Amino acid sequence: MDVKTAAALRRLRIVSIAEAVSFLALLIFGTLLSRLTDINLVMPLGMIHGVLFILYLLFLADVWSKAKWPLGRVVLFFVFSVLPTGGFFGDRKIRREEEAGAIAARARREGVVNA
Repeated sequence: MDVKTAAALRRLRIVSIAEAVSFLALLIFGTLLSRLTDINLVMPLGMIHGVLFILYLLFLADVWSKAKWPLGRVVLFFVFSVLPTGGFFGDRKIRREEEAGAIAARARREGVVNA
């Protein structure tokens, strides 16, 4: 994996966690506080979540072009973005892929050949 692809994957991981947290904050704190008190956090939390969602989509498109993901995988990550905790699943999936790539690169450097 080249440096640009790894950086794009890292950006997607970071924004997927932030997007998932902002989605949960919007659902829990925004909704709960607006119903139980006079504090209305829906607008500011919604704006933060909206910006993070757009960043997520931009970074997903960047990863799609750099990592040459198949369309089905991109659709799966889009579905992750619209689920309240989906960003955590996307992060875990990308992290596993990065770890597998690092293990494979190390094996190539050390001359280990798959049998």
